[in-house]
Amino acid sequence: MTLTRGARITGAALSGVLALITGAWIVRDISVSGGLEGLWRYWASDPRREWRIAPQATSPLDGTLFAVYAGVGVAVLRSSVAASALVAAALFTLAVRLPSLWVLTASWAYLRPTDSIRTRALFTTFAVLGLAVGLVITAVAGRRPAEAGDEQGPRAARHRRTPTRPTVVVAWLSAAFLLLEAALITAWQLRFGYQVGAEVYLDSLVGGERVGQRLLAPPPGWLAATTVVLGLAAGVGLLARAVFSRPLGAVVAVAVSASGAVGVDAAVRLRILEHFGQAPLEYQLLVATSLFELVAGLLLIVLLTRRGEDGPAGGPDGAYGPPSGYGYPQPASGYGYPPARPGYGYPPSAPPGYGHPGPAAPPGSPPGSRPGGGFGPPPPSSPPPNW
Repeated sequence: MTLTRGARITGAALSGVLALITGAWIVRDISVSGGLEGLWRYWASDPRREWRIAPQATSPLDGTLFAVYAGVGVAVLRSSVAASALVAAALFTLAVRLPSLWVLTASWAYLRPTDSIRTRALFTTFAVLGLAVGLVITAVAGRRPAEAGDEQGPRAARHRRTPTRPTVVVAWLSAAFLLLEAALITAWQLRFGYQVGAEVYLDSLVGGERVGQRLLAPPPGWLAATTVVLGLAAGVGLLARAVFSRPLGAVVAVAVSASGAVGVDAAVRLRILEHFGQAPLEYQLLVATSLFELVAGLLLIVLLTRRGEDGPAGGPDGAYGPPSGYGYPQPASGYGYPPARPGYGYPPSAPPGYGHPGPAAPPGSPPGSRPGGGFGPPPPSSPPPNW
């Protein structure tokens, strides 16, 4: 299945609106941070120390979402996996924006951001969730069967080709990275829960005053759980070489690389890399995890955005056309003449004309072949035999 032209244009437009909304909040935070450098320092800082005084509302997640929307908006116009890309972006958006519905309306959230910013953030959440649902509807309602022969030839339009699967090497390598990343996130979440206790960890999952978070960001535990679930789904899909696995894995890869970049930046600013040997073991493991996330995320983006391979052609509309011989009806015979028998491996001979066979084939020609093709000479003026 692929998408109609109207669905592609609609999906690109919805992705563009989502990118504009997210970009507007980022530009707003750049203006109050004194530039990109100030915004990045805020993104890489601990939100628990700046919740009450920081005027910024975004987080590294907003940068991730902006990159996802921009990439999907471009890819949906030409990619053979446009429908899967729309659904992947929608699922990620719904997962990370849904907690804002109860976080921004909770009693403990009123005293932290100002009411005007909180109200605008809540309206933004409703708009983004509605647009994400629109992406899903567009992907489902705009499907159409791939046209016969769409995948044939290098000049065939890419958006008309049958959705492609990841290659074997890409599938196994990407699945290994995604599954390992899911295991690392799970391990660190278990470690955090053991350190802070059940009540604080519950706040990190669903939001609460004991765990700080940015205004537009989901609770940190919720974001980690979302990354694990989507990463596992993409990893298992890659092992099965499913069509949806490449777009979903690419979305997760963008989030993973952003997380790794923040961790590496913190390690550089705190000079942990300079004194890596003297740092505690837990800090060393944190830095190693961040380096892995950055490198693996960028590598996954490169691997998963490459074009996959077409599935095997089958059925009567396969790439090699319908086979001749048994099971297919033969051309109608002429008036009073028996039909010609098809030879083994050769196409059946053309039916004779109106009672007159065609010219004889030269010696050594395959059975049933004719030198000139066609249906013989024009009909005679007298009635044919057996009329």
